[in-house]
Amino acid sequence: MSIEVKELTRLYGVQKAIDRISFSVGRGEIVGFLGPNGAGKSTTMKILTGCLKPSQGQAFLNGVDVNAFPLQTKKMTGYLPESNPLYGDMYIREYLSFIADIHRLPSKKEKIKTTIDLVGLRPEAGKKIVQLSKGYKQRVGLAAALIHEPDVLILDEPTTGLDPNQIVEIRDVIKNYGKNHTVLFSSHILQEVEAICNRVIIIHQGKIIADNTLGDLRAEQKGHFIKVVLKEAVTKDQFQGLDLLRGLRKTSDFEWELEATDPELLKKQLLTLSLQNNWNIVSLQSENRSLEDIFRGLTKTTIHE
Repeated sequence: MSIEVKELTRLYGVQKAIDRISFSVGRGEIVGFLGPNGAGKSTTMKILTGCLKPSQGQAFLNGVDVNAFPLQTKKMTGYLPESNPLYGDMYIREYLSFIADIHRLPSKKEKIKTTIDLVGLRPEAGKKIVQLSKGYKQRVGLAAALIHEPDVLILDEPTTGLDPNQIVEIRDVIKNYGKNHTVLFSSHILQEVEAICNRVIIIHQGKIIADNTLGDLRAEQKGHFIKVVLKEAVTKDQFQGLDLLRGLRKTSDFEWELEATDPELLKKQLLTLSLQNNWNIVSLQSENRSLEDIFRGLTKTTIHE
């Protein structure tokens, strides 16, 4: 495995940022690492990249202990942190030359040219970093992470500040790179995770609560969603009596989202209820559970009116 984490714990005083987490990621996998703010994502990534020491447990990259051999593992890792620290007074090529020198890369000029083209920096390549928009600064950070062609790429919120067109371009870069390398990708934009990742790991309050492919994760979750559109406005209390109802959310004046253990039986109950109350149902349909629905359910976010 390119990434292997065993019983990893990190304490800040008495607070556990991560609590005995274990997972592995193989070559050719792009894995989404998800969780609410403060869940432990960035802490885990900092340990994997040798920027932070664990309190307990071990992390390995290509079988090498990150804590015992930090320099060796840094050579095989590309890291784009959420903060994306850059030297604003440097020109783009100057900064990438500096990064290439750190990695002691041969054919440095060719590497810089290839990487600039890869991440779409060509239109801005003659500028200082301070002159760039946030989106292009993100591209510079990604270029710095990729320039030495690392075996393991760790990205913490890589699409922050990008416009929709830029997001698609960077998504393609990550997907193509992940075909032959290992990518651990953190983002709060769950649509991006669905578009890029083969598998997701969800961490909450320092513990891993899910680790599976998107398809299997959806299959594991027993709840199903029904969307009902009515001609008249109804209140939450009027749905009382639906014993198969697990959750309820108002999405507009005349639309509701219902979560059920058995959606087909709930539809029948809902039709009976509509006849009893003289409701006019415009549409009634089942909906696939999105990653956002799964994420909210697993991290204890309630469905409410």
